[in-house]
Amino acid sequence: MFRHKHHGERILPEHIAIIMDGNGRWAKKRRLPRSAGHAAGARTFKEIARYCNRIGLHYLTVYAFSTENWKRPQEEVDNIMELLRDYLKDAKNFKDENILVKFIGNLAVLPQDIRDLIVDAEENSKDATGLKLNIALNYGGRDEIVAAVRRVVSDGLAPDEVDEAAIADRLYTAGQPDPDFIIRPSGEYRLSNYLIWQSAYAEFWFSDVLWPDFKPHHLEEAIDDFCRRNRRFGGV
Repeated sequence: MFRHKHHGERILPEHIAIIMDGNGRWAKKRRLPRSAGHAAGARTFKEIARYCNRIGLHYLTVYAFSTENWKRPQEEVDNIMELLRDYLKDAKNFKDENILVKFIGNLAVLPQDIRDLIVDAEENSKDATGLKLNIALNYGGRDEIVAAVRRVVSDGLAPDEVDEAAIADRLYTAGQPDPDFIIRPSGEYRLSNYLIWQSAYAEFWFSDVLWPDFKPHHLEEAIDDFCRRNRRFGGV
């Protein structure tokens, strides 16, 4: 159903997922407030999304705000929400970039003005034919699976009708290929409750580079590494 796209002499991943990590540490190293790290991380996100679109990647999912991030200091949460507002207000300016934007996560608890801006951003980009960009917001992998199981129950499926497809079709990413490549910069080696159903067979790539310092050449390095791997999906 989903074919990998050739970029030059190599095969691109079909779907890259990125955990945008290290903004706080980036700011601390520079004796800047954490808000400066988030602002720098937001600029990197825009640059990498545009780059992915330019090289012909089909799907990109980024982890913007997790269900656990609410535990951070209120000032930091407010700052992240403000950056999100700025991005969303600016989203209509990306119309000519041909990027289709979708927000995934439990959006119901977000402030109403942000939810309205999300609807606008998705509506404005719905005819785009380039990169499909998922922005994971108030997202948690277990939370997503619980929501999918609740939908299975409310849809009245009998036990023997419940299979992997029944769950997958009720996830936020329904209809999309699973990520085949997950990138986590900033020196952490864990999934942090990100796309845990979808990442069952994904390749991982870790780097010590903090997210605000992550550049297209780092992405190229990761893709080159992906291309060298022999993916067997449990076979031989």
